[in-house]
Amino acid sequence: MQNSEPIWRLVDEKAQPAIELSDRVWGMPELAYAETRSAAEHTQYLEREGFRVTQNLAGIPTAMMGEAGEGGPVIAILGEFDALPGLSNEAGVAEPRPIPGDGNGHGCGHNLLGAGSLLAATALKEWLKAEGIQARVRYYGCPAEEGGAAKGFMARAGLFDDVDVAISWHPSAFAGVNEPLSLANTRIDFTFTGRASHAAASPHLGRSALDAVELMSVGVNYLREHIPQESRIHYAYLDAGGVAPNVVQARAKVRYLIRAADVTALNALVPRVRDIAQGAALMTGTRVEARVISAVSNLLGNSVLERTMQDNLDRLGPPPFDAEDRRIAARFQATLSEEEIASAFRKMGLPRDDSPLTQRVVPLESRRAPMIGSTDVGDVSWVVPTVQARGATHAIGTPLHSWQATAQGKLPYAHKGMVHVAKVMAGTAVDLLRRPELIAAAKAEHRERSGGRYVCPLPEDATPPIGMSLAV
Repeated sequence: MQNSEPIWRLVDEKAQPAIELSDRVWGMPELAYAETRSAAEHTQYLEREGFRVTQNLAGIPTAMMGEAGEGGPVIAILGEFDALPGLSNEAGVAEPRPIPGDGNGHGCGHNLLGAGSLLAATALKEWLKAEGIQARVRYYGCPAEEGGAAKGFMARAGLFDDVDVAISWHPSAFAGVNEPLSLANTRIDFTFTGRASHAAASPHLGRSALDAVELMSVGVNYLREHIPQESRIHYAYLDAGGVAPNVVQARAKVRYLIRAADVTALNALVPRVRDIAQGAALMTGTRVEARVISAVSNLLGNSVLERTMQDNLDRLGPPPFDAEDRRIAARFQATLSEEEIASAFRKMGLPRDDSPLTQRVVPLESRRAPMIGSTDVGDVSWVVPTVQARGATHAIGTPLHSWQATAQGKLPYAHKGMVHVAKVMAGTAVDLLRRPELIAAAKAEHRERSGGRYVCPLPEDATPPIGMSLAV
């Protein structure tokens, strides 16, 4: 406890500006690669706190890095600040009530994620100065986690190559170490080009791009039976070719999101989807072009870092929620189904209880039943030993990517959960710096698990899809 208590006090001292930052970013929800104002808020915060700021990382205007300290090990703390489409809602209102405007909302809590990581980095900066320790802390402001794979582009550019350890977190209903399970994925846009004609007078002259997209859907749906059970394939129509049924559609575009257990399995699955697209083009007399929009690796775990983070969680205990927090959270939990609530406990391997907010820290050895998504933190984890926390910021059962998550993003218990997880991250960093043998052990484990090499799943010619709609 004695190593970490001073850092926890520093987090408390620095908490209010970070809470205010989180609330400001909540109020300006911006989608992937368009987080101009949110990135500016993070940059100004870093400058006010005395970090050395580098902007436009990997050619991404909304990516930045702030560094403090000199020499020694480099501890990276990762933050995000992008929002989601269609999840706007008034703060604190336990019913769907979108705010007039573009419909964006922080339904995954990235307003909290970025601010909480900045809080941890700022407290660690002050601790390094007070203790006179030779080390550097870096805050990486990482845009476009929601479908844009910015960290993959940043990793490919070598921005994490000299980092010793990376630490991050994600909003959740529970406090604990985030299990290092995620799916590798890629997003590919398939654009079919045919020939327009009058659908009644000269249908034989037309070559329907829409038919090609639909035939591709049929082919991929038959493929699903013959892929590993961990794999997932999703799609969304970006351009159905127009609204006139009496015109043979000359152009149509569909985005496929292909997921697999790891990059090796992903690289085996993607060509099969591409072959189906080519087959659909052959059947319809159209042409197809494919463009990779993004790609991410699966997460690589690190037991040394996970145990160190769990030790901080166990010493700190759960977030300090009070009766008023639970009263408000109960209103939101009442909007959820019993299945959503029970599933949340089951995913964490915890017995069901009646509190709408967590009252415990999830044990590291808990037998969980997670439904696995994807994150571009996976790419960082293949470059450098990485660990993530869960921060308890919303009522148990709240689905991420929901209006309920947006509506809870400015509540006092969300702030408490954010400050709590900042203490966990900062305390983990302090323990690693106090015990350099832990960093050495984490790096040795990383070399063994990764084989000492990172193969970026992004094609060499892929560029960050800045200005492109990723809202599918």
